[in-house]
This record gives sequence, structure tokens and C-alpha cells, in this order.
Amino acid sequence: MFQRFILFILSIFISLLGMSQSGSIEGYIYDADLKTPLQGASINIGPDKTDNTDLFGKFSIHALIPGQYTVSVSYVGYVSVAIPVIIKNNTSFKINVSLHKSSLNLSEVRINSKKASGLNTISTIDIKLRPINTSQDILRIVPGLFIAQHAGGGKAEQIFLRGYDIDHGTDINITVDGMPVNMVSHAHGQGYADMHFVIPETVEKVNFDKGPYFANKGNLATAGYVSLETKDFLQNNQIKVQAAQFNTQRVVGMFRLFNKESEQLREQFYIASEYFKSNGYFESPQHFHRFNLLGKYSAIFQNKTKWTVLASILDSKWNASGQIPERAVKDGTIGPFGSIDDSEGGNTTRFNFSAKLDKQMQNGWQMSHQLYYTKYKFNLYSNFTFFLNDPVNGDEIDQKENRSIVGYKGTFAKSFNTSRGKAFTEIGYGFRYDFVKNATLDHVVKRVFLAHKQLGDIHETNPYLYLNQDIELTSKLNLNTGLRYDYFVFGYKNILLNELLHQSGKGTISPKLNLNYNVNSKLKIYLNNGIGFHSNDSRLIIDGSAQNSLPKVFGTDLGAILKPNKNIVFKAALWHLYSQQEFVYVGDEGIVEPSGKTRRMGVDISARYQILSWLFADIDINYARPRAMGESKDNDYVPLAPNLTSVGGLSVKAKNGFNASLRYRAISDRPANEDNTVIADGYFLLDAVLSYNWKKFEFSLSGENLLNTYWKEAQFDTETRLKTELNPVSEIHYTPGTPRYIKAGISIFF
Repeated sequence: MFQRFILFILSIFISLLGMSQSGSIEGYIYDADLKTPLQGASINIGPDKTDNTDLFGKFSIHALIPGQYTVSVSYVGYVSVAIPVIIKNNTSFKINVSLHKSSLNLSEVRINSKKASGLNTISTIDIKLRPINTSQDILRIVPGLFIAQHAGGGKAEQIFLRGYDIDHGTDINITVDGMPVNMVSHAHGQGYADMHFVIPETVEKVNFDKGPYFANKGNLATAGYVSLETKDFLQNNQIKVQAAQFNTQRVVGMFRLFNKESEQLREQFYIASEYFKSNGYFESPQHFHRFNLLGKYSAIFQNKTKWTVLASILDSKWNASGQIPERAVKDGTIGPFGSIDDSEGGNTTRFNFSAKLDKQMQNGWQMSHQLYYTKYKFNLYSNFTFFLNDPVNGDEIDQKENRSIVGYKGTFAKSFNTSRGKAFTEIGYGFRYDFVKNATLDHVVKRVFLAHKQLGDIHETNPYLYLNQDIELTSKLNLNTGLRYDYFVFGYKNILLNELLHQSGKGTISPKLNLNYNVNSKLKIYLNNGIGFHSNDSRLIIDGSAQNSLPKVFGTDLGAILKPNKNIVFKAALWHLYSQQEFVYVGDEGIVEPSGKTRRMGVDISARYQILSWLFADIDINYARPRAMGESKDNDYVPLAPNLTSVGGLSVKAKNGFNASLRYRAISDRPANEDNTVIADGYFLLDAVLSYNWKKFEFSLSGENLLNTYWKEAQFDTETRLKTELNPVSEIHYTPGTPRYIKAGISIFF
């Protein structure tokens, strides 16, 4: 009853802003082959009248003076359509448009959409331009985001973005089909985001943006967010087989078990499965195995109601060589791909279930309800310090947890016509509950238990509510405001001390204010402002170690997206981020130590250029200056935070079925400690992908690190002691990156 009352009041309030319309155009845009709606298609009527299609592929443009117009419909990767229409007074012209897939053409990209920044435009181009073969490739779609693997292929990657060493997810919010990937109060690190349950071939969209500017993104969305959506409908069945060096094999299958098309109903059920195994390039074989299974049912009824139900399973197991000290490689104690303790590694299992209902109601409101459940088990063996603390048995640890997550997400949203243009209102609410049974830190030797160091149960609950309001102030100026409230209840029961469950609660408000101004069809300027937050670990909050349970991050972006001609898209942004508190993870102790305040400033530059109809170039350059506040000038560096990163390359998209890309990724040297006396080495890598489509077959060949560079992927300034040493040594410890790596594959579509 309360929900209906709120919606009624909002409808009256915004409707009072409206005025009688001269004429309007309404329509529906859909994929010609799949017969499914296209969300986010651009509709243009002249330079100032624009709209984007909603979830059901619908759009509407009002306040049109009677006369003749041309409606331009475009969507990246589809053939654009131009439709002449005649608008009459007090009438609505209705059109249905089917778009056909085509090769990428930057002339079809429109920059004067309602989006607050140009990154969504960039991501739409990149998902069509770059091959995605791994979950790492998905994250690398974000300009300036770098990752590092340092404990075998089954562990979540270390992430770097906007001058942050994000660890495994502390300052980036990652979701898949609306379900959270990040694990709060995780056994290994706050916000731990393991994406290996995603089968890359199932990914349809990668939405992302940077900064704390979005009301529908909550905890951890400070440096940015990444939101993945898997395909609702498959066009074909597919079997893919790949083989590579280091005894690597991968098999993927995607099959439509049920598929129905009619005017009133579009539904499909498909399953996708992946099996991957590899020994890796280290001297000690990884014996890595991963199995994924996804089942997804999607149904659209009368283009007004959509049901989506999915379930997925991940099971992975691996060994790892861990981080190695520079001194051991230099003096020949171990080889460049050797190990000090080869008993590292672990195993992970994950089960996901989600049910979502989207519905267009008769009063114009769209509602969405999603329930999700995750069952997750984690077990990781590590040895960061070798024989520093225990010179007899060594310092190997075992971190594990058994987690259940239950969550709900709901929204009500509606577009309104005002005297100045359009307005969009969204009300969102929901909760997430995490229960972690037996969050454990054990001292082990060669994976054999010695003693408990930590053992307890974690409870964490996060209800939230937000309001997101979008208003066209003029035909060129768009205002977006948002206000979000999150409340957290942190609970921890220390089993070793036989303590009862202790709880602590706290709430936080996150306001947002974003402006974007369409100068003309070639230039858009935007200003984003917002406050975000990342939660601390429940165990630190309960024992009083955390100075702030919900430290805030204050951000500002000033940017522009420019399309000087039909073949070039250019984006640049100046940005600033201030963090109230950051974390330092102490692996052997299993704790996160709060550190002080930091400030980051930087510039992001991205460009996409279609040189010829079949040849594309792209480049991203990202600079950041991260500094700790309240420290002396020579002691204010943020360890491992990246300063300068860049990626780019050339891509060939030929009509005869031949595709190729040659790409580089580079990161500069950066401080590994607070006074910049220890340096983490940068690197420059070159990768290539070739593929050829012939009838129902696709043949592919890829190469990573073509120059066979010896590079350090993950690096840490760590104090360790080897078994033969009397005194500890503090220096760079690292995981060597992939040497030259060649992979071949074949896909069959039917």
C-alpha cells in the first residue's frame, strides 16, 4: 500500500510539470534475427531531440512541432536506419524498427545520448572490437584497469584502477546479471571478487564506469564498477575446443534446449558449460582444473513482462608456486619460474541462483524484482613469509570459509514528459545478507593442519534505499541527482575464545550530482560529483581495530566526449578522489590494517579510430598521482598504486570472415613502499589474436607476450626469511608473468 501511495504522489508531482504536447513519436526497436528488444539503442530527431530505448526496446519523444522529420535509429554493431515521418498536432506517430547485425562502424555511434559519461559508448565499441576469451579479458575492457594473478589460476586477480591497488576488489563493485561478485569480510581480503564462474562466451554486455557517481551502485563502488550481463537468447548452438602450451585444454558448449518465437511470446532455455585444465608455465605443475555450468531461461510476454531465471555452478582446484624473492632467483637458488613453497594453491566452489521479473505496468511505471542466492566455499593455501615466524615448520597458512548470500533488489522507474523535456525517476531498494560459517585462518605445513589462528562466524546485513532522478533542464543540458542510504549490521562470533555473537550497526548517506551538456552532435561535456564508500571487515569493526566502519570516498570528474568526424570517438576526463581511509592486508595474520587518508588526481584519455572500413585503432592512456595525506613529502607514496598505464592496438574486421588484432599493454614503474625506495617494475607486453569464419566454423589462433618478455606480474615489498638464512630480508617478491603463450581453437555453430 505504501509503495502505491509513493508512486501516486510522484506521478502527480512530475505530471504537474508537463504541458500539452504538439506531437510525439513512440516506437519499439528490436533485433531482426533474435526477435528480442534492443536496450540502449539511440534515437535521434535532429541534434536536440534524442532518446534511448528501455529494457523492452521502447522509446518516446514528445513536444515535436508539427512537420516532417527523419528518425535516425542506431546501435553499435547494427545497420543504422533512417525513417521519414510526418508529425501532426496532438497525435502520436508509432514505429517498429528491426535492426540487422553488421560489422562495426563508428559512423553509427551517437554521443548525444542521455548517459552521464562517455564510458558506456566506449564499452559498447570495445565489446564489439576486442575478443573476450577469459574473465581477465572482461575486466580489461575497462580503460585503465590492470590485473595481476599471483597464486595460481583459480584465485581472484589483483586489480588496479585510478591509482588504487584495489587488492582483490576493495574499491570496485562487480556484478553479474545483478548478483554481487564481491565477497565482504572475506577470508582472504575485503571485497574479494572471483569472476571465474563466468563463461566468457555467454557475456552479452559489459557496462562500466569510474568513480562514486551512481546511486544504484553501493558498497565498494568508489574507483568504479563493472556490471556484466549474460546472453538472454542464443542465436546458435556452439561447441568450442581450444588447446595451448603447458598442457592446456579448454572445451565450451552452448546449447538451446528450448526456443520459441511468436508475436506474443519470446522464450528460450539454454545451457552453457566450460571445462578448463592446465599445468601452467611454472616448474611445479599447477594441475589446474575448472568446471562451469550455466542454465538460463528467459521469456518476454507481449513485450511488457520479462522473466529471467538462471543457475550456475563453479568448481575449481589448483596448485600454485606463490611469490618468489628476487634474491633467490639472482643467486640461482630457484629458477625464474621456480618456487620456495610449491604446496600453495586451493579450491573454490560456487553455486548461484537468480530469479528476476521485469514488468511494464499500465500506468507507465516499470518495476523490477530480483531474488538471488549464492553458496560459496573457499580454501586457499599461501606462504608469504616462508620461515620468518616459524623457522622449523615454515609460515604456510590455510584460509577458508563457507558462505551463504541471500539478497533482493527492487526498483520502480518511470519516464515523464515535462515542460522542458523528459524526466526519469527511479526508486531502488533491497538488502543483502552474508553468513560465513567457520571463517578460518590456520597454520599448516605442506597443507597439514598445525594450529588455528582465527576461527569464527560472520554475519553481515546491508539493507539500502535510493532515489535516482534524471531531468532534462533544456534540450542540451541534463541533470542527474541521486541519494542513497545504506545501513550495515556487522556481526562476529569468535569460536576460539568462545565468545557470543557481537554486533555493530551503522548507516551512511551517499549523494550524487551529475551534469552533462550536449554542445552539439560532435561534443558532449559532463561533470560528475558523488560520495561513495567501502565497508570494513566485520572482524575489525567488532574488535575495534577499524577507525571507521564505512569510510567514504569523495569524487569529481570533468570530462568530454568528442566525435570530430564520423570515424573518430575521443574521450578525456580530469578527476579527483579523496578517501577517508584505506586498508593494508596482512596475510599471515589474516587481518586488514586500516591506514590513513589519501588523495588521488589524474587524467584519463581514450580514443577509437576507424582508419578504413576494416581497420580500427584504439588507445587508452591513464595517469594518476596517488598520495597519502598527513605524511611527510618523501614518505607519502601509496605502495603499488599505478601511476601511468596504457593499452592500445590495431584490429582488423574484414567482410570475408577474417579478424585479427595486435595489442599492447604497458604499466610504468611504481613505488612499492611509502618512501619510494623500493620499486615495482613496469612492463610492456604484446598480444595478438587471429580468427577466420568459414560457413559454420570459426578457427582461431592467439599469442600472449609475443616478445617473450620476462616480467613481474604481481609484486610486493615483503620481509621474508629463507630456511638457510639467519636474518630476514625485505625486498620485492613477485609472481613471474606468462611467457610467450600460443593457443589454437576451433568453434562449430549449428
